[in-house]
Amino acid sequence: MSTPKCLKATVGKAKGSRIPLKSSPVTIGRADDNRISLTPETGASRHHAELIEDDGVWSVRDLGSMNGTYVNRERIEWPRALKLGDVIKIAGDVFVFEDAGEGAAVEEKSVIKSGEPTVNLDSREDSPEAAEETAAELRVLIPKLEGVVAEIGKAIVGQHEIIHSLMLALVSRGHVLMIGLPGLAKTLMIRTLAEVLDLRFRRIQFTPDLMPTDITGTDVLEVDEATGRKSYRFIRGPVFTNILLADEINRTPPKTQAALLEAMQEAHVTAAGETYSLAPPFFVLATQNPLEQEGTYPLPEAQLDRFMFSLRVDYPSEAEEEEIAESTTSDRSISLSKRMSGEEILQLQKLVRRLPVSKHVVKYATRLARATRPGDPRAPEAVKKWIHCGAGPRATQYLLLAAKAGAVMRGSLVVNCNDVRLAALPVLRHRMFTNFAADSEGVDVDEIIAKVLKDVQEPGEKDYQQAG
Repeated sequence: MSTPKCLKATVGKAKGSRIPLKSSPVTIGRADDNRISLTPETGASRHHAELIEDDGVWSVRDLGSMNGTYVNRERIEWPRALKLGDVIKIAGDVFVFEDAGEGAAVEEKSVIKSGEPTVNLDSREDSPEAAEETAAELRVLIPKLEGVVAEIGKAIVGQHEIIHSLMLALVSRGHVLMIGLPGLAKTLMIRTLAEVLDLRFRRIQFTPDLMPTDITGTDVLEVDEATGRKSYRFIRGPVFTNILLADEINRTPPKTQAALLEAMQEAHVTAAGETYSLAPPFFVLATQNPLEQEGTYPLPEAQLDRFMFSLRVDYPSEAEEEEIAESTTSDRSISLSKRMSGEEILQLQKLVRRLPVSKHVVKYATRLARATRPGDPRAPEAVKKWIHCGAGPRATQYLLLAAKAGAVMRGSLVVNCNDVRLAALPVLRHRMFTNFAADSEGVDVDEIIAKVLKDVQEPGEKDYQQAG
């Protein structure tokens, strides 16, 4: 029979007391119906975490809290088996997992290592104060973000996943490559987005004769009629905007493509030795037509990698197409309202960047990206058979950024592995290149990504033991 266990409170409401763990589960949070009820001032969620006993082994798991649950200074994303001496931090309260038997209790000095803080167990960004500040920002911004999506829905029928992905990329400070047939409302979608967000919008129709200066801008010679003095003045091109639609980007030569992609990467334009910054937010949506590839200039792999997402716009359903036909052939006008400002978008972008991510999620995102490379030991058989070249490190970065943005858009401060999985298809689709075997067998890269998601498992406890 296992020895009874308890939690020794070292910081917080119950400091100095021992709380016996008699029956499972033991819930912890601010609500009065928890077995261990914390004060509202701690910043804990109403139902924050719980301890579960299975065959004499106690584990702790987070219940989707806003501030997270920490064991030995590490934020947990999956149930963590507890060992004697483990330090559990829930908002401002700290507990030590101990034996409850007489004479069996572990001394506090041997539980908490010398010099290790008992209150500030996490970084400044992960602290309860910072998390509460972030949560307060979310409570203001999320309803506005939902209003943006609802407003776009007035003008766009269907395409909910595409609109959601556009918003993910926008709040992640990324750019999007959209592939779809003509007439699927790609231009209308991005124009509506710009209007609802009260941002400047420009559209460039890419053609074979388009020059780099047609995008970035050019110097013009001016003559002062009074003095005869000559000087150059820079005329800004259409890239100086907030939202830019690069229509049919594969129909212009590589030199012109490179000018746009450089502006996307560096957020500035250089002309005649002068650097001109692009005002944030700056969001590029480039489109490609999958038909009529003759006379086009496909984007090289290195330039494709600059886009955060690759989205495929499909035909609407029959009911949606009927609604489109009815609404667009009448004289009904749609009035759109401004729902968010550029400053609020920038605030969301900063919030996404500073949202913490657990090591568990980082490990999973890294493992997922590496599994797309045929030479990696963990690569599934489908990758080794059908992929010529897999995703690079930028895929891991974008998987994490998209997962953060996904958590923010659902109003949560906790990023989980499912957020990574939901972002995998648009992030990896244009970073995996099929070989001749896949092309000859008609295997699509989306099918291969689905197999990767099925075969790659989340890191388990053994992974952390090996890492230690």
